[in-house]
Amino acid sequence: MKNIIEPFRIKMTEPLKLTQPEQRLDALHNAHHNVFLLDAEDCCIDLLTDSGTGAMSTQQWAALMLGDESYAGSRSWKKFEQTVKEITGFKHIFPTHQGRAAESILAQTQLKPGDVVPNNSHFDTTRANVEFVGAEALNLPCKEAMEPALEVPFKGNMDVDALERCIQERGAENIPFCMVTITNNTGGGQPVSLDNIREIKQVLEKHQIPLIIDACRFAENAYFIHERESGYDNKPLLDIAQEIFSYADGATMSCKKDGLANIGGFLACNDDGWAEAFRNLLILREGFHTYGGLAGRDLEVIAVGLKEALELDYQKYRHATVEYLSQKLLKKNIPLVRPAGGHAVFLDAKAFLPHIAPLELPGIALVNALYIEGGVRAVELGTVMFGRRDENGLEHPASLELVRLAFPRRVYTQSHFDYLAEVIENVWQQRDRLKGYKILHQPKLLRHFTCSFSLIES
Repeated sequence: MKNIIEPFRIKMTEPLKLTQPEQRLDALHNAHHNVFLLDAEDCCIDLLTDSGTGAMSTQQWAALMLGDESYAGSRSWKKFEQTVKEITGFKHIFPTHQGRAAESILAQTQLKPGDVVPNNSHFDTTRANVEFVGAEALNLPCKEAMEPALEVPFKGNMDVDALERCIQERGAENIPFCMVTITNNTGGGQPVSLDNIREIKQVLEKHQIPLIIDACRFAENAYFIHERESGYDNKPLLDIAQEIFSYADGATMSCKKDGLANIGGFLACNDDGWAEAFRNLLILREGFHTYGGLAGRDLEVIAVGLKEALELDYQKYRHATVEYLSQKLLKKNIPLVRPAGGHAVFLDAKAFLPHIAPLELPGIALVNALYIEGGVRAVELGTVMFGRRDENGLEHPASLELVRLAFPRRVYTQSHFDYLAEVIENVWQQRDRLKGYKILHQPKLLRHFTCSFSLIES
């Protein structure tokens, strides 16, 4: 069939609060022009993140009622552990309350000041956890990733030659592990090919450097491999996921993405020494190692969700929704990252607002304009989130200035996306009127969550 329909029916609805532009202007002013500080009820279409914002299935709701809340060794833990082991093949599985907790435990047990962690692209909390312990988070994306409009099937790949140079220049002894983020969120939700993962592993094996998968969207990446990589079109997504993890020595995951859950994550590895260190810090911070800060019912929900995310019909529908909005915008010549990512449409704010300099934050200007125009909450992935200040305090802009419209899973319908396209087009038509922003206040780490902005009037 030509039309791809949602592979589900809706059994419950949640009302949306429809506001007027004047109300949204007031709300944005009270939030210091930072959409993270808005009240959720004031956002008509909330695309801030796809993390923990999805709708659970009937099977997940049923599983929730089976939760065994025993402190240690519960049935729910066993189900969770069995499912994660089936998918990843790792020997040691540690549940955490979400992905950043897994990142924190990994960084604090395995990194020290002066270490380097290469990645195709670190996302915000990964980078922050690496930098918090004094190590360097180094991004090595493929060259194609820096060209938003370029149509290349695996723009999430790592530059393997750059990885080899990094090891030669920095020394393998200063690289405790290398990471690969699938899909590459920072670069536009772009997938990583299995061929690239194999090449990365071959380089790392020569130097005895472990490979860690940031697996938040592993099922979406498996779907892209199924669709785009030669020899995988007839393989189940589970088989593809298992091959991905077979090249790794460990993984971190936020189950709020491809676990289809509202909370939860895990840390996994094969090394017994790493596992002992992980377990000790996990118990100190998260809870006993068989619940890791989660209720038994959460473990049940994740065990179901991880399998549902690997259903081909679900992934076809999810990608079709992203492609649907992407194609509507491309017909209006609106600049965005191509091809469409796995979990979001990424607008190219630099090309959308070329009259706003990177240090005047075009991504924030676009995010705020979308909210004022239609109550749409998006997020900037540009200089605010990924810019850097040098030793003299001088700000350096990010390589890309993107605005991410992240799709919560199984939440919005086609009419919502038609409305969204109309809002974006209206802002596009008025783009020359938009002005830049400056930062008034910012914390040292993860400033995008809580910093304050003001409009540059001149």
